[in-house]
Amino acid sequence: MTEKKNSGSFDRKSLQRPAGSEPRSASTEKVELSPIALRVASQYRNESISPALFTGLMRVWEFFLVALCGTVIYLGYVGVQNAHLIEYLVANILAAALYVVFAQFSSGYRPSVLRKPLRYLGRLIICWAGVFAVMAILAFLLKISAVYSRIWFTAFVISGFIALAISRLLAAKLMRMLARSGRMERRAVIVGGGQNAEDLILALNQQPDNDIRICGIFDDRGDRRSPPVVAGYPKLGNISELIEFARVARIDMLIVSLPISAEERVLTLMQKLWVLPVDIRLSAHAANMRLRPRAYSYIGSVPMLDILDKPINDWDAIAKRMFDIVFSLFGIVLFSPIMLATAIAIKLDSKGPVIFRQKRHGFNNEVINVWKFRSMYVDQCDPTAKLAVTKNDSRVTRVGRFIRKTSIDELPQFFNSLGGSLSLVGPRPHAISANSNNVLYNDVVDGYFARHKVKPGVTGWAQINGWRGEIDKPEKIVMRTEYDLNYIENWSLWFDLKILFLTPVRLLNTENAY
Repeated sequence: MTEKKNSGSFDRKSLQRPAGSEPRSASTEKVELSPIALRVASQYRNESISPALFTGLMRVWEFFLVALCGTVIYLGYVGVQNAHLIEYLVANILAAALYVVFAQFSSGYRPSVLRKPLRYLGRLIICWAGVFAVMAILAFLLKISAVYSRIWFTAFVISGFIALAISRLLAAKLMRMLARSGRMERRAVIVGGGQNAEDLILALNQQPDNDIRICGIFDDRGDRRSPPVVAGYPKLGNISELIEFARVARIDMLIVSLPISAEERVLTLMQKLWVLPVDIRLSAHAANMRLRPRAYSYIGSVPMLDILDKPINDWDAIAKRMFDIVFSLFGIVLFSPIMLATAIAIKLDSKGPVIFRQKRHGFNNEVINVWKFRSMYVDQCDPTAKLAVTKNDSRVTRVGRFIRKTSIDELPQFFNSLGGSLSLVGPRPHAISANSNNVLYNDVVDGYFARHKVKPGVTGWAQINGWRGEIDKPEKIVMRTEYDLNYIENWSLWFDLKILFLTPVRLLNTENAY
């Protein structure tokens, strides 16, 4: 395995659960939420847009807006036939890049600045003036000022400023609309009640331009030690119910309000909560211990200790989604002759549909439908995977034996990836009733559901390292989970690319595939 990062993780110790021991993390038992918790969760079923993502999109939009202004004026006044076309295009791109850099260094993309464009109009004027001051100096030093039309230059200055000012006004209006609808915020749950939670909530609510929406409080303690309402927010349940709540609602952050000195209780909570795809922060607001300022992250001026970060978030998620779309389309085109031939062979070999749909666990334990070419006789298919396929299994057809050994049966999952239920690369999705020797995987491996902190994949790090095929021993699912968690902790687009291109080579080893 690749070297594991230290940041954003904690010591998991052994993943294999000793026989008869209690699970440290999420249980397979269905936990029922209280009516009030269900009502609150239903308000947050839709994804929110993080302020970081919105400000990133603003940078991209304003870059293209500035470049577009200069280009439109060039095409309208100077004309394409001008001998200095390249010089004008370079000037447009340079102006766009300089503006974004200047705005960044002047904190022009902070959410608080974007929300109040009129208050910070002077900052926009200075940045825009600085762009053309730099361009004028460069043109003078390079002795190319005669190349550019003065009318183009003046029109670019005026139209660009108007376009940026209007853009900022519209962005502020959009931010207000998204905030009112609950679409642009960071949704947080407070873990732990009592006075610590009340002090934390009051401190968060006092922060100017606060983008944290507190959804509720969860605490294992009874009402005598942890009141049912804290600072106006209801206690929605215990920690087991919190895990179920986070499966239903789209939560971004858990803030643990326990004192740092309660180390044993904090660690117990982490062993239960680390399987969730959320940021986990430990409030240092009321801590007596004071660390260096750089040791903290901050919500406004409220200090937090970072325990775990949500993997593949914001721009990383967009980059991975684009990666999936591009390579899924490429794979569908490349393998379409093989898929067509396989479909014909399945139809000729046995009765029944060509595609087999199976319910499996997806991101955040959501149940998804995964497509495969049917490899078993239609009356012996096992949608729940309670009975794993073994060597020389009589349920597998003649064509099925070949397509399973070569993994051709997995090719329809390119369409799953294109649709977004799967990623091209990630932990392989397992059927909801998959088991090893009649023991569910979650009962074999502590923290098994942490595999679902990211979307499952068509191929994965475990598979190209030989962990594929029948799981007839607990050690096999333990090792698969270890590799899957290693992938999540070390994810990058280069890592995905490496796994994708190694997959065809490693699939030549068909020892465990049948």
